Amino acid sequence: MDSYPSAIPNQLPIKSVPGQWTTGLHDCCDDPSSCLLTCCCPCITFGQIAEIIDEGTTSWNRACCIYYSLSSCSWLYASMYRSKLRRMYSLREEPCSDGVVHCCCCVCSITQEYWELKARGLDPSKGWQANLDRCNQDGSKVPPVVASSMDR
Repeated sequence: MDSYPSAIPNQLPIKSVPGQWTTGLHDCCDDPSSCLLTCCCPCITFGQIAEIIDEGTTSWNRACCIYYSLSSCSWLYASMYRSKLRRMYSLREEPCSDGVVHCCCCVCSITQEYWELKARGLDPSKGWQANLDRCNQDGSKVPPVVASSMDR
């Protein structure tokens, strides 16, 4: 398995208030194409998100297969990634806990996470390496991700 540099590329300026999501949980139908894909095959969209959040250490197809194989318990797996995403960008746990959001509104939550990454300059559909390559070609700086355990 290839090892990928472990830093989140950040190309676009973030137009959000710290701690707030850039889209609402129920804004999932604002983009019909990603909403339709997530409605029909949530495992695909989830896999793309997981690859970005794990900085390429988990491939999208592996995360997709795990999500699919967990069937009715996939919300547990997906909620862990929502928690990781929230920690990465210091987002609030709203409107309720990550597990409840994924259990009750899986399509909306996966779509919200997908668009959160897009709003922050990452395209989950391209994969981690393509995002990293694009960032390097554009000359964008790749800031380190500060883990919550390293906060003072």
